[in-house]
Amino acid sequence: MKVEKFKVLLYLKKSSPDKLGKIPIMGRVTVNSTKVQFSCKLSCSLDLWNPRESRLNGKSLEAVEANKKIEKILLDIHSAFDSLEERKKPFDAEAVKNLFQGNMGAQITLLALLTRHIEELEARVGIDVAPTTLSTYVYTHRSLGKFIQKKFKTKDVAFGQLNEQFIREYQDSVLGEQGYAMQTVRHYLAILKKICKIAFKEGISEKFHFAYYKLPKQKETTPKALSRESFEKVRDLDIPQKRPSTRFTRDLFLFACYTGTAYADVIRITKENLFTDEEGSLWLKYARKKTDFRARVKLLPEAIALIEKYKDENRDTLFPWQSPEMVKANMKGLRVMADVKEPMTYHSGRHKQSPYQLLINKLHSLRLEIGNDLETSLLLRYA
Repeated sequence: MKVEKFKVLLYLKKSSPDKLGKIPIMGRVTVNSTKVQFSCKLSCSLDLWNPRESRLNGKSLEAVEANKKIEKILLDIHSAFDSLEERKKPFDAEAVKNLFQGNMGAQITLLALLTRHIEELEARVGIDVAPTTLSTYVYTHRSLGKFIQKKFKTKDVAFGQLNEQFIREYQDSVLGEQGYAMQTVRHYLAILKKICKIAFKEGISEKFHFAYYKLPKQKETTPKALSRESFEKVRDLDIPQKRPSTRFTRDLFLFACYTGTAYADVIRITKENLFTDEEGSLWLKYARKKTDFRARVKLLPEAIALIEKYKDENRDTLFPWQSPEMVKANMKGLRVMADVKEPMTYHSGRHKQSPYQLLINKLHSLRLEIGNDLETSLLLRYA
């Protein structure tokens, strides 16, 4: 079907003012020679209406709110028209109206589907979904909401309004205006593609948007290791007894330095993860939460001392639980208290020890006998 004429007109129905004197806003859709009228379910004062712009004049609350709703109506009508045109079958103005008022009104929109998916993930947290995974979806929803509000002046968009330009502009917005790093942008775009795929599978969207869109490549960077001087400052820092939370965070950080264990793993490991080899050395063996790969770490005396310090028969885990928010806040405090100039996070403790751990494990696998003094010297030499 060839559409030679498509037009949307908004106008006031002056013959039907309400009790407050406001006049209903009506709409008319024209497709070729067919026309159909509909109510916008809005009304305004006659002196505010601008017939040329089909908007309300001024920046009053009434004008701003009404114009937002008008913008959404126009976007939904054009989206309904585009959807019908893609089907390549004959349609008229009535079909556009029916799709706009019926199917479009009932159809799940982008952010609505993302919200539903977040609620489903929330019910599975602690089972097969990590809290950090859920938070990434929440942040994606927030980021998309900001972009949609700025671009479309509405709170949400239908899947029929998505195109290649949408995802490119969103990527630029997250990188530039919202100021996120490329790795974060990759996560957000991956979630957006996943939601579009769900919409296509469930019949919400007529096509799988962004199916062939390639995510931007992540720039490879070398992890920053903590220097020996900074490590010793934190290790030897005298923390007041009245700050037990900070003292505990410091101990968790030192454990990461001695073992290379990530925060997500150190709060999960239990006595079941401790093993003694034939030579009497104590090892930590566990499945990494991030990759599910098996990790094997020979424990230094310093690491064993920390385990003994927080040993509690009434607790399954080796260490008490501390929230990631508290760890992050305390790490900032430790950096200031220890006068560490370089960037320091809990994760930087893992990079300090990784060369040492690889060397120790390799030597052990070759059955070389090394004492604790040599282990400590290797730690300081290769960190």
